[in-house]
Amino acid sequence: QVQLVESGGGLVQAGGSLRLSCAASGLTFSSYGMGWFRQAPGKDREFVAAISWGGSSTSYADSVKARFTISRDNGKNTVYLQMKSLKPEDTAVYYCAADRTFRRVAIDREYDYWGQGTQVTVSS
Repeated sequence: QVQLVESGGGLVQAGGSLRLSCAASGLTFSSYGMGWFRQAPGKDREFVAAISWGGSSTSYADSVKARFTISRDNGKNTVYLQMKSLKPEDTAVYYCAADRTFRRVAIDREYDYWGQGTQVTVSS
């Protein structure tokens, strides 16, 4: 079965950096666009970033542009989210997701598979 497993979350001070990883199995990874979403306590899940099948196209939420970078390694079936200049408002559970169509990348219901999430906490 398809599995997406996130890792790399943790506690970091404001201004710090983290790199999240999402390892995929059970699917043809290079045939899926990949996205990162996050959900803070009491808030709806929101789009963070997405990357196309081969990595040539990326998309970011305005709130993370110039601070976060999404990338992928199809040889390792892994997608990454490099996060810099972290702010307390970035605190959330971060989820990776796989989307076969890669059309409306910011819409969570467009994604076919989801990971279990990894907690990111940014202290002030």
